[in-house]
Amino acid sequence: MTHPALSVHLKQDRDTFALDVSFDAPSGLTVLFGASGSGKTSVIDAVAGLGTSATGQVAVGDQVLMDTARKIHLPPHKRRLGYIFQDDRLFPHLSVARNLDYARWITRQPKDQKAFDRVVEMLGIGSLLPRRPARLSGGEKQRVAIGRALLARPKLILADEPLSALDDARKAEILPYFERLRDESDVPILYVTHAATEVARLATTVVALAAGRVIRQGTAAEVLGDPSFTPGGLRDIGAVIEAQVLTHHADGLTELDAGGLPLLLPQVVRSVGDKLRLRIAAQDVILSKTRPEGMSALNILPGTIADIQTSDGPGAVVSLDTAAGRVLARVTKRSAQAMGLQPGGSIFAVVKSVAVAPGDVGTASR
Repeated sequence: MTHPALSVHLKQDRDTFALDVSFDAPSGLTVLFGASGSGKTSVIDAVAGLGTSATGQVAVGDQVLMDTARKIHLPPHKRRLGYIFQDDRLFPHLSVARNLDYARWITRQPKDQKAFDRVVEMLGIGSLLPRRPARLSGGEKQRVAIGRALLARPKLILADEPLSALDDARKAEILPYFERLRDESDVPILYVTHAATEVARLATTVVALAAGRVIRQGTAAEVLGDPSFTPGGLRDIGAVIEAQVLTHHADGLTELDAGGLPLLLPQVVRSVGDKLRLRIAAQDVILSKTRPEGMSALNILPGTIADIQTSDGPGAVVSLDTAAGRVLARVTKRSAQAMGLQPGGSIFAVVKSVAVAPGDVGTASR
């Protein structure tokens, strides 16, 4: 029998909050995604074994961490977890090398120099080994914290909003390392965030929560491509597409192939042939009923209107299917009415090259 990489079925009743969450996830990086108060922390705490009020079952592969019906409740130190917190929680009096080795010591494992060297290389922290945490940047500290979690040889890695304490530059520094961790480690990852950019770049599977319930589960493209799900507000609405690097042009633009359609972006530091994931924000997409001419925007994606969603405000979100995948556009109701937009109609999505932020371009999962 094949077990899911992670199986979580939990209930918890409190005076002001009720949790009823159930999901199975394959290997890779599973994101718990939702607004504050949706239940993300309650789920990750129960998986970690912090607190005893939740009931249900938690299993990693064929190992049962918790099953209240069978009176199984492994304490946290026996669950073989690697935990990456919002803050790094490194020991200030120890060097980076000794902070990393602490993971082996606390789990009473024999020294494995090959595993140590592999993690150091993956995270690019070889030059940091003699330093103490006070001499590291925020991004460097978080890379060391990731390494320490890996060197505990965990069955599961838990990451609780690990980028929330970092500024945008440090987030951009760390995101590629989580991509490598997703692709090069065989350890499943449960990652908590409320940031759509992190979901778009990292998730193999998204479990979307609201008010203690699972309201959507699927790939990043499926969940973020649903305009009715807006935990971060309207500004976070956007679609996820995959593309491949075709060529780097002399004028500083990189050309991508997105389902046979060309996309031009400011230079993307990737090799020709690399597969990427892009998040295109709905507010950065302009619609036209005819193919535009004589305009500065370089990316024109022909498609078909799949759906139009409106709200009480002046806005509407148009979902369109293109050869590149689902694209969302945020327009006013007035524009939608003036253009006569209807499901099934032909449309052109126009995306400025500079509208796709560098932080919204990541490596596609392998």
